[in-house]
Amino acid sequence: MTLQLLNNRYHVIRTLGSGGFSETFLAEDTQMPSSRLCVIKQLKPANNNPELYQLVQERFAREAAILEKLGEANSQIPKLYAYLSEGGQFYLVQEWIEGDTLTQLVQKQGKLSESTVKEILISILPVLDYVHGQQIVHRDIKPDNIIIRSSDRVPVLIDFGAVREAMGTTLSSQGNYTSSIVIGTPGFMPSEQAAGRPLYSSDLYSLGLTAIYLLTGKIPQDLTSDPQTGEVIWQQYAPQISDSFAAVLNKAVMSHPKERYYTADEMLAALQGSPRSSQKTISYQQQQQKFSPSPSPSPSPQKSNKGLISSLIIGGFVGVVVVVAFALFSDELFPPNVPDSPDNPTPIQSQNPSPVAKPSSQSALINYYEAINNQQYREAWDLRTPESQNDAEQHPEGYKSFTDWWTQVRRVDILDLDVVGESGDFATVDSELRYLLNSGKTINQSLRFNFIWDNQREEWLLDDVERL
Repeated sequence: MTLQLLNNRYHVIRTLGSGGFSETFLAEDTQMPSSRLCVIKQLKPANNNPELYQLVQERFAREAAILEKLGEANSQIPKLYAYLSEGGQFYLVQEWIEGDTLTQLVQKQGKLSESTVKEILISILPVLDYVHGQQIVHRDIKPDNIIIRSSDRVPVLIDFGAVREAMGTTLSSQGNYTSSIVIGTPGFMPSEQAAGRPLYSSDLYSLGLTAIYLLTGKIPQDLTSDPQTGEVIWQQYAPQISDSFAAVLNKAVMSHPKERYYTADEMLAALQGSPRSSQKTISYQQQQQKFSPSPSPSPSPQKSNKGLISSLIIGGFVGVVVVVAFALFSDELFPPNVPDSPDNPTPIQSQNPSPVAKPSSQSALINYYEAINNQQYREAWDLRTPESQNDAEQHPEGYKSFTDWWTQVRRVDILDLDVVGESGDFATVDSELRYLLNSGKTINQSLRFNFIWDNQREEWLLDDVERL
């Protein structure tokens, strides 16, 4: 930073760190009686295109507002004092947390004990539970981004990735605005995050590897993987760790998301020995109920929201191209007199069908949405017919188009099911569904599902969907 006095207020004392698109400084606020210390993060846009500057500025403001909300509501997240732009660059001014990062703690003290690491996890997991409850994935959890605050020895979570992602805004060859930056730290981030599709469990993966670092003193790149399963091998470097604690960490760092804890609350329960932690699988719907915002009495969504909702609901079934056609009668699809958050009837729970020669097509639909709700997108994708998967209109980019849509939907509740017909190798099921989007919107939809029986796999596969 060339300026020693930013915004005629913040006097820079020294550099704290730097990265590809940002630098961090310690400064003092000259307009406060206490001259309080603060952290200034200088963010540099990845693209100097003047046409993109306004968009980057808007995204920066939006993400700064989220940081303000998080810091005000949780004492283990730094408060945001100010955000501003100057000289074509962007700045965040945040609370200075006096203390040591977990990296510094290990450098000073060496490997930490099981009880100490467990205490850190038990203290930081409720913070993640809150963050995820705001539909936010941190995306850069690592030892450098957790500070043990000197005043109370409580861990504080710093450096959320969303603001940095805004700096990477660029224009693709197709004319779409995307981010050129992958947020996360190699070794600490899982494969789905590296592919640009972070989940809540991605943060838990990173936290698990952070705990392993505290116990072993080794970063992920210094650890080996099982050649058959691909799972991290680390326990020989911490032989004193109890089997129960090792089991919690091993589950957190499983390579496939469906094998991990789905929520921070679930991982916390396992650490604390809650009866819930002994269950092999907890329903994703049950785990995510606490993340559901209360029904809002706000008026019908604006046109932009309606377009997004139409895309989300239709996109997972009949592809991007059909969304354009559906937009022509969006008033019919989402009548103005239907509130954003309708009364919530009790969802139908998964149940075993009566024993018959073939499993019920009804159970096939339940299994499909159970996979979606458990973020098992590959499993759900495999429950579709090859013709559906290869349909360029439904899925222009194949599996990527499928997951791009579904990662924007938090949960689907099945409210009603009716098997219209089931004869030979064909079946039709009508269903009333409730979609809870990551945006907080709740939408009901009536759809007809057509299934085809696969003799080789001996299961019903979803072929296409019609709106009722």
